Amino acid sequence: MRKIALLLTPLVLVACSAGNEHEDLRQWMNEVSKGIKGKIPPLPQVKVYEPSPYDVANLLEPFSSSKISLERKKGSAGGVQPDLDRPREPLESYPLESLRYVGVMSRNKLSYAIIQADGVLHHVRVGNYMGQNFGVVTRISETEVALKELVQDAAGDWVERESKLLLQEQEVKK
Repeated sequence: MRKIALLLTPLVLVACSAGNEHEDLRQWMNEVSKGIKGKIPPLPQVKVYEPSPYDVANLLEPFSSSKISLERKKGSAGGVQPDLDRPREPLESYPLESLRYVGVMSRNKLSYAIIQADGVLHHVRVGNYMGQNFGVVTRISETEVALKELVQDAAGDWVERESKLLLQEQEVKK
């Protein structure tokens, strides 16, 4: 069967190509293609590459320790520093994120913020410390407690940072 198919294939191809039944189509293609010329756009102008010099011999290396020491000399020479000799207050052992501001009360024209830490309520006033970054309470309002914290930057200098504890809504249990 396979041999027969191989013998018949060339005969079928010859039979299809024989004859002039598509001569009118070939003539029409020749007439139409006489006036057509291909349009190839010209190549773009090539700009000459001019290399720029890369001179890093007199620049400071970005990862050297001398760069850090230069930044320290430029920065504050001392500035603010936490008082490490003062007695620590109870709320300084908690991170600021774990403390909850749950209320405020006033007594003798002084405002006290009620802070919850591990289920225990503490009252603080302006000047008290809380949080692990030497945060001192600077202002107490009905909606927030403002703190000024001392943190170390990348160079090791102490910088002040403002933080707030917002009043937490009481959860209603059903």
